[in-house]
Amino acid sequence: MSRLSHPLVQVAAALALTAGWVAVFFGGGALPVIPTYEELGVVLTVVVSGVAVLGASFLLAWGAETAEKDVPRAFAIAVLAVLAVAPEYAVDALYAWNAGSGGATTAACADLSAAAVEAGETQLARACHDANLAVANMTGANRILIGIGWAGIAVFTVWRAAKTHDSAVRDREGWLSDAVTLDRAIATEVAFLFAATVWAFFVPLGGGIDALDTFLLVGLYVTYIGIIIRGDVDAEEEHVGVPNYFQQWSLPWRPMVVLTLFAYSGTMIFTAVEPFAHGLETIGVENGIPEFFMIQWIAPLASESPELIVVVVLVNKARSTAGFNALISSKLNQWTLLIGTLSVVFSLAYGQYGVLPFDQKQAAEIWITAAQSYFALAILVNFEISVREALTIFVLFISQVLLEFIIIRDIVALPLTSYELLLVYAAAYALLGTALFVIRREALKEMLGLAADAGRTALGREPVHPEYAD
Repeated sequence: MSRLSHPLVQVAAALALTAGWVAVFFGGGALPVIPTYEELGVVLTVVVSGVAVLGASFLLAWGAETAEKDVPRAFAIAVLAVLAVAPEYAVDALYAWNAGSGGATTAACADLSAAAVEAGETQLARACHDANLAVANMTGANRILIGIGWAGIAVFTVWRAAKTHDSAVRDREGWLSDAVTLDRAIATEVAFLFAATVWAFFVPLGGGIDALDTFLLVGLYVTYIGIIIRGDVDAEEEHVGVPNYFQQWSLPWRPMVVLTLFAYSGTMIFTAVEPFAHGLETIGVENGIPEFFMIQWIAPLASESPELIVVVVLVNKARSTAGFNALISSKLNQWTLLIGTLSVVFSLAYGQYGVLPFDQKQAAEIWITAAQSYFALAILVNFEISVREALTIFVLFISQVLLEFIIIRDIVALPLTSYELLLVYAAAYALLGTALFVIRREALKEMLGLAADAGRTALGREPVHPEYAD
């Protein structure tokens, strides 16, 4: 092993990528030669914070892989997913807090016109606008995770398989039929995500995100964590590079390394992504892109970057199964914790219990997001995703975003409004998903059976579906 390829040298290189951000964020202003990130300007802030996110993502991936030596892989990946999407929570929580502190109740916002809310003419109107932004940012993040994350990583995995020889990639005859197969142990995550998705269709019917949504969605995630943390430690998969090096360390040093990597990378991601996303928003708005569009699509794309980088790292190690587990776990915690905690943050800012309101357009955004999730789960229910299926997910996602941008900017006259466009796509996703579930009903039954057995095993009971065991 050359000195430059030594694992500690690789860790030092990743730390070096975060050094600039550490200097300006934590040391800026302490010395005259070190500016704060506000003094850097928008472009330099985007560069410095973006590079720090890249370095932190490597550290986070190494920490999660090292942790698999001592805890169930699913739990290590769940921790990774929470840390990777922490910036998304922070951005959404900020908008929910502003909505609550401004008194944006469902009744108060209903009395305002859509134009007044959009323009933020008064403090109350701005608070109602922030409530809508909280939902828009959340739905945008969830759709990006599937439309770009799931789809892009599937295609990237198949493409890289020629060099990585990833055993999870299946060469099949037919046009774009090569597929990535998933570990059947992911059935637990898929089942809980399916339950959360079904509930999400009913959220808009309540007029806002309320305590019932919090109880059910957060409850689902807590139950999920309770099941996977009781799983067995899987030490069979051989790691290479930095994780392999740290896994050779003895107790208690190995867990201390894992906790340090998690804490440092989490701090970097949490502090750097918001300025990174905000800088991109500013650049976009200055170039004529509407604020709402930037907050729904560009800001979440920036905040989702850590987990996408982590998954690319895993795929390059021929660990696509772990990569997809991370993506699905990220989707699950965003679709449960992220939605469920918005009402809590809103109520804390409001000073009493309250319901986070949203307008008719955001109701449609929730429906299309739930429908996209429903369709994507119908694809994954047989534990594989082909290149053709991945491209279908991407084309449906990107075409809707582009068409909505055309409508918002009035570039070309289209015979429907932005709201109607969302409903059309939601219906298309729902119909396609239902058709796939009917065709793959045996796979759905198997997936639910595997998830049920995981729950029974966590409670110390014997599985009742031995026919689904590997």
